Amino acid sequence: MILPKKRDPRLITIRRGGLLDDGTHHALALWAADCAQHVVGLFDESCPGDDRPRRAIALVRAWTRGEATMKECHKAAFASNAAGREAPLAARLAALSAGQAVAVAHVAAHELGAAAYAIRAAREAAPPGQGDAAARAERQWQWEQLPDGIRDLVLDDQKLRNALCWDVFVD
Repeated sequence: MILPKKRDPRLITIRRGGLLDDGTHHALALWAADCAQHVVGLFDESCPGDDRPRRAIALVRAWTRGEATMKECHKAAFASNAAGREAPLAARLAALSAGQAVAVAHVAAHELGAAAYAIRAAREAAPPGQGDAAARAERQWQWEQLPDGIRDLVLDDQKLRNALCWDVFVD
């Protein structure tokens, strides 16, 4: 994950001197989980016996309810990433999306990674010549899922970091 030199205090928890309250942090995590959930089937198709990405998504949802620890989420992120290591590219990107989603519990700014990897997974899974349209459709779907309480924060973060590392949030 690449961050700008000066991090947005809205994505840093209050406990660490930022402005991010728990409710907003949980909303970011749930949106990231939705992004990963939307493409996790691409992983399931290639690796039907491996549930690490799905477990990661479920775990971050549990974290938002106070039913999982940040440490459990951190471990699940590594497990989901490892699950995708030998998978075909679309499946690997879907596993990385799930890994980024569960990592939001540790660092809120991972929300962007979950979204970006989902967009890249959709692009990769599309039929030849349709990748860009699939990526745009996935991005649009993600934007439609954004709750009002985090919409401006996420869209600002996408504009800021698109040029730094992702190149998937604007045409």
